[in-house]
Amino acid sequence: MGIHIIADFLGVDPRKIARVEDLRVILDRVVYKSGLHVVSSIFHQFEPHGVSAAYILSESHLSVHTWPEYGYVALDIFTCGSDEPALRAFDMLIEELKPTHVERKMLRREFYGKNKNSDTQKPSGV
Repeated sequence: MGIHIIADFLGVDPRKIARVEDLRVILDRVVYKSGLHVVSSIFHQFEPHGVSAAYILSESHLSVHTWPEYGYVALDIFTCGSDEPALRAFDMLIEELKPTHVERKMLRREFYGKNKNSDTQKPSGV
């Protein structure tokens, strides 16, 4: 099915992540250059600062939530198909935001490819 990247960026310059107008330029560039395809996007400006952004992609989604007062970004990228665009977007966000510390988890979303003998369970009542 696809890859799901969940990451925390620490030590990000607050000026890059405090306002929608600054972060949107970075995110739009990364999404375009990574080869992802935007269906729609939404941005929310928190006051006095901080941004939530979500891109619905033909491949799935990319979301970012920022806490400039901590230099912190919570990132979520889920794509179906080839892993390359998601990995490229992740690397490009590191290049653009220049965090001093990155924690990343990668999940392989393969529900339909799993063996029927796996520990996947059917919810009760279904």
